[in-house]
Amino acid sequence: MSDASVRGIVHLIEPTKTYGKSGFRKRLVVLEQDLGRFTNYVPVEFIRETCDSVDELNVGDEVQVAYRLSGRKWQRDENSEVKFFVNVEGTAFKVIRPAGATSTPDAPSPSEHDDAEYLDDDEDVPF
Repeated sequence: MSDASVRGIVHLIEPTKTYGKSGFRKRLVVLEQDLGRFTNYVPVEFIRETCDSVDELNVGDEVQVAYRLSGRKWQRDENSEVKFFVNVEGTAFKVIRPAGATSTPDAPSPSEHDDAEYLDDDEDVPF
């Protein structure tokens, strides 16, 4: 099964954060989607080596991000409530329109990090 993709305007790019002794790295990018009646903000996490690829992005870029969903279960102890969390993990992206550009380029050049065929599909995610 291929990963899904989401399109939006880069609203926020956080610095890379490193966690634990293993040096796990994570970087958050928030996409903004104008859905007419409201604005949707989609947090996408880039992890490990994909953190560095985010250096190519700028706030205001229109992008398409390939992602995969991951989930986890958390419970403080056996008597506490079980909670479930979902993460959107960015796996690749391409810039559709750079920040400040007034029109979409005729043939946008994909990022060197576009390693998935589905990024050529412009269909929206069904949610």
